[in-house]
Parts: sequence; structure tokens; C-alpha cells
Amino acid sequence: MGVRWIGRVSLLVLAMGPGVARAQTTAPAPSAATALAAKFGALETVRSISISPDGQHIAYVGAVPGGTGLTVVDLSAAAVQPRIITRVTKQEERLDGCAWVSDSRLVCDLFVEMKWDGGVRDSESQLGFTRVFALNSDGSNFQMVSARENDLDLGLTLGGGSVIDWNVPGKPGYVLMTRNFVPQNDFASHTAHTADGFGVEAVDTATLRRDTVEFAVKFGSRFVSDGHGTVRVMGRVPPATQGYDGHIEQFQFRKPGTRAWTDLGRADFGSGVTHGLEPVAVDSTKNVVYAFDDNDGYRALVSITLDDAKTRQVVLAQPGVDIDDVITIGRDHHVVGVSYVTEKRVAEYFDPDLARLARGLAKALPGDPTIAFVDASGDAGKLLVETGGDTNPGMIYLLDRTSHHLSEVLPVRAELDGQALAAMTPITYQAADGTEIPGYLTLPPGSSGKNLPAIVMPHGGPAARDEWGFDWLVQFYAARGFAVLQPNYRGSTGYGVAWYQKNGFQSWRTAIGDVNDAGRWLVKQGIAAPGKLAIVGWSYGGYAALQSQVLDPDLFKAVVAIAPVTDLEELRKDSENFTNGRNESNFIGQGPHIAEGSPARHAAAFKAPVLLFHGDMDQNVSIAESRLMRDQLTAAHKPVQYIEFPGLDHQLENADARTRLLGTSDAFIRRALGID
Repeated sequence: MGVRWIGRVSLLVLAMGPGVARAQTTAPAPSAATALAAKFGALETVRSISISPDGQHIAYVGAVPGGTGLTVVDLSAAAVQPRIITRVTKQEERLDGCAWVSDSRLVCDLFVEMKWDGGVRDSESQLGFTRVFALNSDGSNFQMVSARENDLDLGLTLGGGSVIDWNVPGKPGYVLMTRNFVPQNDFASHTAHTADGFGVEAVDTATLRRDTVEFAVKFGSRFVSDGHGTVRVMGRVPPATQGYDGHIEQFQFRKPGTRAWTDLGRADFGSGVTHGLEPVAVDSTKNVVYAFDDNDGYRALVSITLDDAKTRQVVLAQPGVDIDDVITIGRDHHVVGVSYVTEKRVAEYFDPDLARLARGLAKALPGDPTIAFVDASGDAGKLLVETGGDTNPGMIYLLDRTSHHLSEVLPVRAELDGQALAAMTPITYQAADGTEIPGYLTLPPGSSGKNLPAIVMPHGGPAARDEWGFDWLVQFYAARGFAVLQPNYRGSTGYGVAWYQKNGFQSWRTAIGDVNDAGRWLVKQGIAAPGKLAIVGWSYGGYAALQSQVLDPDLFKAVVAIAPVTDLEELRKDSENFTNGRNESNFIGQGPHIAEGSPARHAAAFKAPVLLFHGDMDQNVSIAESRLMRDQLTAAHKPVQYIEFPGLDHQLENADARTRLLGTSDAFIRRALGID
């Protein structure tokens, strides 16, 4: 493939309505800082995107006026007319993604959050529900595909199931879906069922006919299909004690043409990351299952034959980092490669044609972007391609492999079109004990890189990591003149079991020490001006931002914590009445680190002013954590500002809320650092 055959004629450039509305307003023009906050706080135009099997329609989920919507575009029409066929406007509901089950029908995932009484700490605990629905591409024949609840049910069904196979032989419009079976009260009805566990059904997305494919398995956890309508792998998580989930997942498989289950292996996720075998996909042609597994202290991709021999082969291992994702394509989700992160994310394709295609696209498109094949038509003749990078918020292209035409579809973040962005550079810095810590440094566009106000931004998790690419928080602060350093401190994932240690809570001294050393490195290198250093974090990153004051209260002059953990014992209490309570308790651990590692218990040590943000529908971290931190700082006569977002969860997925977060935090940091 070469540049010469890439047709750069724009097929679609879909502008969103809000931009037009702003041009017509007579209100005073916003300040530069407010305008930037609105740009970077805007939600994605494209959250997920899919192409129909015949390649004639695309459907994408993203921000629309009034909320989040599903938009369908007819690619064969003479005039492109995007049509919003459904939208979610309530803050407690989230449309997560939609995909084509046929040329004219879509299946979508919906998440709903609600408050409930009976929480451990207060009456504001939350429950999250997932549901699956289907509708035609013109918005008609809306159907709730998840099994309906019944007054006879003896339990609450939180999970509405998930699609594990889009191909059911001889049954067009059907999908294979998991289902949580809840037994029913048989005193009031002779037709009540007693099924209890996790199973699979073939569901007609138009008529809602349901045929059982896998009967309910007690303590079932997952099923893996082969992409052609046959379930080949099953997982179970037996309870550890009565009423509490276990942390060992046991896997079994079926040989071709049989219904009997054969033991495959097991995984242990009790430490917060998975060790052992984790099946992710089945290739029926090769009769193998692909799985992640341990390999010399790191995660590798392996294949295991689904026969008596169970022959295990390492497909790909990368020294120094974990293999963390498989690349699939097509309606059967055929595995075509893997990806992992060194300094940047690397994709390695097993399919030589796709490998050549990815290399050619990366060379042909400006800025040497990352390339991801996000969906394909039924014959793989048309591909949806997403490009991105540190200075590229994302662009969706349509590639016609027959005509060799590559056409722009629409940007992932339309609000940032034309906005100058900052380069993100992989770096390492030395921790106090001499360990080299990897991270990413982003400098303001056009700056000298010296004597700047600077921000250390530890990632959330703690079982996570930062990687190279566009980050709306980082880019906003860089646009406002800050240098930003994102450290992948010890306790991060992606670098093997030794780097993860005991997780960022039990090993908090090491993790927070690495975070603080990132700030010291910025000062030592002359990047951060003396006394102009702040720290900003979300979730565990917010915890790290607060706990940094406990280790060294003189280092950072401003602390911004978004949805932070503030007391480890209170975090444990949040889950004690749920089935995952024992696993959560083991993850947090017992011992002196509970008191020593809880910033709310050390408010008197704080010297820097603190700004807290939290949504009151947060299921990940209770809002009580931020309220506790606010109260403790106030009692200790320490400067603290607290902003609460009603109706929003952990991610604060609301453009107005994110705009306020950015604008308020920017002004707060500037005041604390004494800069204009």
C-alpha cells in the first residue's frame, strides 16, 4: 500500500448543533480560560461506532444536544443526513454502545444508576443496572432484549446480560446473550422456574423469542463463544464463604461436537490484578482458545488446543511489559493480533494483510498516528478506522478495500477541531531509592519547557497505568500554560507483577513516594519554577494527591482531588454488605497502613489548600469519602473547597460538570501558586 492510492476526499464531516447555537447568542463572549474549559470539557462526538454488515450504514454513540444519542448515517444516500434515532437525556442513564445485528437492526447497551436505602454508611448508596435493547435503524420497533423481571423473582437482577456472539447459524437477527437466572416463588404460580445461576440464551432481537443454549450454572461467571454460535469455554467463581464471592475463577472447555466440560485452568484475581489463565477468545478453525497467562513475571498471550492434549503455546510475550489486549475484527470477532504498551501502544498483527494496511495508513496520514480497526462490514470489504495520538483527539475514517478510498467520517471530539495541542513525551525519572520510574511529560505548546508552573497527575486505579495519547485533562492544563507529568508509579499495572507490588493501597509508601519524586524531578530539571508545583488526581489519583501531603506537605502548593478515596477503613465498610466485600477487604488489607495511609486521618499535616470534586451517584468511591475529607480539613482549620455534582457518577460524564471542574481547578491552582 502506498500514499498514491489513499483517496483523501471527505465523505462526511458532521458538525454538531451546539456550535451553531453559540454563534447566534448575544451573551458576552466567554473569557479565554472559560472557552478552553468548555472545549476540553465537552464529551466525545463519537464514543463508539459500528458499520452494518452490508457496509451501507454506520451508527455511532456520542454527545448530542441534550444528552447522549445514537446517530445513524446512510452511506448510500445521495445526500448525507445523519439521523439521531434515540437519545438518553437523564444524568443517571448512560448509553454505552451499539452494534449492528443485521443490515437494519441495532443492539445497544444501557447503564442505569439509582439510589437505594440500605447502604452501610448512609442512605445514599447506589445500585447500577445494565440492560440491552434493540431497535431498527429508523428508530422503530424498540424492544428491551434483556429478560424481563417478574414479581415472582426471589432476587434483583442487576445485570441485563451481554452479547457474546453475533452469529447464530440459521437464525438471522438472533444473538447469543448471557443471562442471570433468578429463581422464582413457586407458591404463587405453577409455572415459576427454579433456574439459579448464569446461562446463555439465543434471543431474537425483533420478536424477543428466547431459546436456552446453556442452562443456568451456579456461580457461573463467563462464557466464551467461537463467533459462530457455539459456546466453547465456561468460567465459574465458587464462593469463598457463605454470602461472599470467591477470587478463584475456574475454567472448562468443550471439545468439538461434544457437550461435556473438560477442565482448562484457573485464575486468581484476589490481588486486584489477574494471575493465571484468563481465556478471551476462541478460534474454531484452529480449535484453540486464546488466553492471557503468566510468563516470567509478566502477562503473555497464549493459545491452548481444545482437545485432550491441551497443548499450550506462547503466542506473544514482550520483555518488561504485559500483553494486555487482543485485536479482533469482523462479526465473529476473529483474533487478528495483540497490543501492549512500551513507551507507546504497539499493535502486532497475525494477519499480514492487516499489518501492511496498518503500516501504510500510519505513513499516509499526517502526524504518524496510532491506527485501530474498530469495525468491519460482513465481508471485511469496508473498515472503520480510528486514528489518534497525543496531539490528535481522534478521527474516524472509512476505508473501502476494493476501491482503496479512505474517507474522513467525523472527528472523535468535534469541539477541539483546530485547537493547538501539546506533545506528550515518554520520560523516566529516578525515585529516591534509585529506581527508574516511567512517565509522560507534556509541555505547553510553544514553551521553552523551563521555569513553568507544573502539575503532577497520578493516574487512577490503582490497578491501571497511563499511556501515550490524547488526554483531555492533561491537554487542558497544558493549553493553560502548565507542564504536566504523569508518573507510572510502582503499583501501576502493565509492568509485571514485581512493579505492581501489593497494590497502591497496601504499598502506598512506595507508590506515593514515586509520585512525590516526580514533583522533585520537575523542580530539579528546571521544568517547574520554584514554588509553582501542584498535584491533580482522579479516584486513586485523587487519593495519591491527598496522601502526598502526608509524606511531604511542603512539596505541592495546591492539591486537586476528584472522587478520591480518603480513608481506607471507610472504603472497606462501603463494600462489607455486598458479595464482593471479602475480596475488597483483602485487597485493602489489614495493619498499620490503614491509619497511616488514610489522608483524612492526617488533615492536621496539610499545608497546601485542597479542592475536592465528587458526584453524588458515585458507585466506585462513595461521596462520603470527600465529605469526610472536607470535614476533617475544616476541623483542622485547613483551607478546603468542595464541589458536589448531583446526579453524576464516578466519571462525571457531563459537559457542564467537566467544564466547571476544569475552570474552577485552573483558577484554584493559579491562586495557590500566585500566577496570573
